[in-house]
Amino acid sequence: MVELIDGSVLAQLGFPNMELPILYALTHPGRLPDHGVRAFDPVAAAALSFLAVDRQRFPAFQLGIDAGRTGGTATAVYNAANEVAVARFLDHEIPFTGIPRIIEAVLHAHEPERADSLDKVLHADRWARDAAAAAAAHLVARA
Repeated sequence: MVELIDGSVLAQLGFPNMELPILYALTHPGRLPDHGVRAFDPVAAAALSFLAVDRQRFPAFQLGIDAGRTGGTATAVYNAANEVAVARFLDHEIPFTGIPRIIEAVLHAHEPERADSLDKVLHADRWARDAAAAAAAHLVARA
């Protein structure tokens, strides 16, 4: 949801699936048709409930906000570290609580740069994946 300067709020609604957000990110400001996505039916979706995020239970949420506020390559680093950490969790190599610990360690070690070229973003992504793999290995070794 986005709150506009006049106080109105616009919401992008859909069933949980990253396909549309990724397509939109790649084609912004335009839109391309995507016939493979389940059509949103508000009746089938039923009631919408909104709760505050419990930042103690979900520390990766605040890390993502902080990365967004830092800007530059920090968001690419957050994303890459998250992807590596989640993969390690899904492979049963680390506990769920290890995900934000890895992300935090990688973000702490990163020196953000302006994301003014694709090369810089890709370099930050590669660096973060390597750093996250090392952090995961360290976490496993300590367990």
